[in-house]
Amino acid sequence: MRGSSAGGRLAMARSKEDRGGTLMSEDQEAVNLAADWADISQGLRKDLGQQLHSQWIKPIQLGSFCQETGNLDLYLPTEFSANWVADRFADRLSLAWKIARPDVRHVRVAVHPGRRQMPELRLGNNGNARRAANDSTNMVNDAGMMMLGGEELGTMGHASIGLDPSLTFASFVTGASNILASNASQRMAAPETPQFAPLYLKAATGQGKTHLLHAIGHAYLAAHPRARLFYCSAERFMVEFVQALRQNQMIEFKSRLRGFDLLLVDDIQFIIGKASAQEELLYTIDALLAEGKRLVFAADRAPQALDGVEQRLLSRLSMGLVADIQPADIELRRSILEHRLARFSPAQVPADVIEFLARTINRNIRELVGGLNKLIAYAQLTGQAVSLQLAEEQLTDILSANRRRITIDEIQRTVCQFYRVDRTEMSSKRRARAVVRPRQVAMYLAKVLTPRSYPEIGRKFGGRDHSTVIHAVRLIEDLRTRDADMDGDVRSLLRQLES
Repeated sequence: MRGSSAGGRLAMARSKEDRGGTLMSEDQEAVNLAADWADISQGLRKDLGQQLHSQWIKPIQLGSFCQETGNLDLYLPTEFSANWVADRFADRLSLAWKIARPDVRHVRVAVHPGRRQMPELRLGNNGNARRAANDSTNMVNDAGMMMLGGEELGTMGHASIGLDPSLTFASFVTGASNILASNASQRMAAPETPQFAPLYLKAATGQGKTHLLHAIGHAYLAAHPRARLFYCSAERFMVEFVQALRQNQMIEFKSRLRGFDLLLVDDIQFIIGKASAQEELLYTIDALLAEGKRLVFAADRAPQALDGVEQRLLSRLSMGLVADIQPADIELRRSILEHRLARFSPAQVPADVIEFLARTINRNIRELVGGLNKLIAYAQLTGQAVSLQLAEEQLTDILSANRRRITIDEIQRTVCQFYRVDRTEMSSKRRARAVVRPRQVAMYLAKVLTPRSYPEIGRKFGGRDHSTVIHAVRLIEDLRTRDADMDGDVRSLLRQLES
């Protein structure tokens, strides 16, 4: 019996070794594929240029590779992007892969199987083509259920037309950088007819333009409960247009699209290529404006900077009000964190952590809020207290991506320009007040914005002793609490240096 038992254990051990070898082989294959893709992607970036590469090649994710058939799957997040890449870059991708790996015989570009399905704009001939997108009574079919994206829904809420219930004007924090866009958006949603049309929101990624689009939709529906509203991305608009074209449903598409009271189109920078889709959007804009309807567009660049867009469409997009959302300054970032923190009560986040996040995560608001969410979630799940050390440990990726190295030379140059003093005064021995105070401000900023020690800072200011730097830092800290002008100067300099 013991021999039999030993033989069984030996067989099990060998089985584990075989499985382990297989897993190691699979892991190594995945690593090799990733390395090859990195080389191919880098080569395509040089061939296509940074813009095309970032927009179409960079989002590609590696799928499975079958050595028997030689089929390699490449995934993109949406149907539109997959079709675009397949139409324009499939041959180039296939050639590059075959050069890198001769065992790759076929490269297939498809939608990622785990992507979030978007509701489709149904254009069936059921007589409801012009009815309200958010009106459950008008959108009920013969079976008493509303059809949206192929799913049966018994009721029609805001979420079913693509509006996020959390993105409202009440949850949008305003500051100097976004006050124009916020006020213009509220005016667009008000019961009174707006004085400008269309509204065009321009902002970099993560600065709040999509939030305002959703907020406009919510406020407009609150003021006009029976209104007809359509929210989509430009990418989705083009997908729906192509589908209608292929299904010979262009009459229904035009009729339905021009029946809305409010049209919200996000990421308009993707309305490229397809001249016929651009022309249809142009005619839709003209038709809606002629009837006094409201239109809002959002993009990451100004209308004139859109690539591959017909001039007539560019003129329509810019004929109303173009509201620019600038990157949030540190005051707005603080306000956003404090506003967000109120939702996590009774979560305790020390003031120094809020200040650290607001000062360090400065690329976009989405990363800022995401960093706070991650920090609080980690603290709650592990039972740890939120601290500066915990923030630095758990937000390494976000912090490193946002940190921009500010040098003491840059600080001195900016301070001298601000106070209109000569750069040599930063190292001179002159003790005139007009020279000393800017020098002290520069020392203070060097300590706040750089990792340099007091002696290192002193050496950059004409070889001054570390005690002189300490005195300057403490003096400016004290003056900021007592002198509004000094505090304003420092805040202005911080904005310039951190922008």
